Amino acid sequence: MKKLGCLLAAVILAGLAILGWFGWGWWGSSEVEEEVAFIVPSGSSVTSVAQKLEEEDLIASADAFLLRAKILGSSDPIKAGEFLLPAGASGAKILGTFQHGDVIRRFVTIPEGTPSAIVHDILMAEELLVGEIPVPEEGSVLPESYDFERGEDRVTVLARMQRAMDEVIAELWPNRTQRTVVDTPEEAVILASIVEKETGVPEERRMVAGLYSNRIRQDIMLQADPTIIYPITGGRPLGRRIRQSEIQAINDYNTYSMVGLPRGPITNPGKESIAAVLDPEDTDAVYMVADGSGGHEFNSTLQGHNEAVERWFALRRERGEM
Repeated sequence: MKKLGCLLAAVILAGLAILGWFGWGWWGSSEVEEEVAFIVPSGSSVTSVAQKLEEEDLIASADAFLLRAKILGSSDPIKAGEFLLPAGASGAKILGTFQHGDVIRRFVTIPEGTPSAIVHDILMAEELLVGEIPVPEEGSVLPESYDFERGEDRVTVLARMQRAMDEVIAELWPNRTQRTVVDTPEEAVILASIVEKETGVPEERRMVAGLYSNRIRQDIMLQADPTIIYPITGGRPLGRRIRQSEIQAINDYNTYSMVGLPRGPITNPGKESIAAVLDPEDTDAVYMVADGSGGHEFNSTLQGHNEAVERWFALRRERGEM
């Protein structure tokens, strides 16, 4: 009887030891020595993920992981994406991360006023994206920061950028005021692209929009320098001063040789520039010139404008720029 009791106690202790070992292998032990990113491919099963974890030396055994996951883990489905596994992550922590953790989101930023040729360059230079894209239609992309997942297709990210522009136009267009001179959303984007390129001062956008709106109403040429450059470079920097022959060039963009809007946008305008042309400043200004501080001086008369130009030239001579 005493021997039977000792045997029973030994069996219980052995069982407890096995259970402890089994549980420790799930909740306690870890092969993850330092924080690491792990990708769960789309359509993966727990089995395929366990094999991938073993191949990357993040678990000791795929079979042991699967057995413990089946008995001790949740039956919730795993998600595809890139996950961050912390140093010391146990099997339970790893499975929980794939089931309920946040996918790592990365960001690509398109600054306001970025032309489509450079949008293309930015997306193609992002090494964590895949696939090819054409240069998007000018004015179709909303400048903003966009999140993406490692391995996401560039076509998908670009479509998200273009959908965002469509949504902004749909949001802003119904709220346009009577001061706007644009008759269609397409014209709004064209004029907004000029405003975007003509001022780097956010507070000036509505004023610049008001000035150009006045010129359109009065059939005065817009004379916006960026419209000279666009057909030459396709939106890329010119890298030199504009030539007199280029100022006089006749084409569908150069607003020094035509009245009204160019045939299309010259860049991708931001939301605030679009809002500015739909609600321009109530002003009588039709002239502007740089004021030396990054902004502009606005005038309603040619005499006032010429005086402002002289002040600008004097400042440039003082700076040694002329």
